[in-house]
Amino acid sequence: MQIEKYSMGIGDRFGRQGSAQLKAFMQARTDGIEIVPVWNKSHREHTIVHTEPDAVRKEADAAVAAMDWKHSYYVDADHIGLKTVDSFIESSDFFTLDVADFIGKNGDETDIRRFVDKYEKYAGNLNIPGLDDGISVTCEDIKRIANKYLPAVHEAARIYARIAKVKGSDNFITEVSMDETDEPQTPMDMFFILAAMADAGIPAQTVAPKFSGRFNKGIDYVGDVDAFAKEFEADVAVVCHCRKEFGLPANMKLSVHSGSDKFSIYGVIGEIIRRYDAGLHLKTAGTTWLEELIGLAEAGGVGLAVAKDIYAGAHSRFQELCDPYATVIDINEAELPTPSEVFGWDANKFVAALRHDQLCRDYNRNFRQLLHVAYKVAAEMGARYFEALDLCEDAVARNVAENIYTRHLCRVFS
Repeated sequence: MQIEKYSMGIGDRFGRQGSAQLKAFMQARTDGIEIVPVWNKSHREHTIVHTEPDAVRKEADAAVAAMDWKHSYYVDADHIGLKTVDSFIESSDFFTLDVADFIGKNGDETDIRRFVDKYEKYAGNLNIPGLDDGISVTCEDIKRIANKYLPAVHEAARIYARIAKVKGSDNFITEVSMDETDEPQTPMDMFFILAAMADAGIPAQTVAPKFSGRFNKGIDYVGDVDAFAKEFEADVAVVCHCRKEFGLPANMKLSVHSGSDKFSIYGVIGEIIRRYDAGLHLKTAGTTWLEELIGLAEAGGVGLAVAKDIYAGAHSRFQELCDPYATVIDINEAELPTPSEVFGWDANKFVAALRHDQLCRDYNRNFRQLLHVAYKVAAEMGARYFEALDLCEDAVARNVAENIYTRHLCRVFS
């Protein structure tokens, strides 16, 4: 099983928008942009909304049948580890092996010495095609990288072996994710991490490093765009070089765990992958959930009332909802409207505050981030929330499809 050149991970907290999501990919294909969808949902999200991994497979299969999609699609066991992988194995064919927690756990001295002995030949000036300047490497650098990252690579190998034992090694796509950690990986780190992955026999087709800057949930990139572009290009060049250098899968590509809506860097990402003729996997997190809220509010009446109640519930449970996402949100509580203010808003005001339009004076990134992590409140509403979705289906589906197509697929891939 080999993933196509361009793919995009699409989250759907409640599993109701598969057809609307797929409509965006169909529109892109009509425009000549071939991207395959990858439905993803993490163990944490399943736990919060009380679903099982096979629900994502059912959603994807149902959407594909309903929309008569004739092309590839995948179901991602998102951010799994050894403790959580088993329940995903049967229903998934894409596995994001999250080993960030193992970065920095001191490696075995014998493994480190063996790694340094094997790769000390790269000490000196490491030339990577496409990069103007070489990378200066010392044996101490190689030792440091081995000590920091070998435990993570070995954990990825253990997870991969667990999946392969059940599914067979050719029946799924492997991604190795190291993005949820404190420090970004440098191009030098990436070079030797990929060497270690080759040694460990991990046929990763996508690899997700941590980049500089803030990749907060649901809002734009926070950081130096020019610095990101330089970093991203270096990583693309390293991946392209290492595929041949270490015998890694020929279609290996970078995966950007964007948290969605990283509009200010989508353009440079697209320009660089086209210049290098490189693939890309883009993960968009849970903005489908926010588009559901926008659709509910836009429809007015019952939908708007439900959206307001969700915000009120989130505001009163701020710490509980935000703590699990503390590393990927930055909310200024002083800039959050009070629930009483929001109850006085009309549909246009609510939508304007939530929709990610940075030119709109009513857009509120703090309001948007809080609602991004508030899907637990909607889950606890149960039937009331789902009945509102059904009642406002046209508005919800339209917003979901337009968001994926216009704000993501077109900005990155066209």
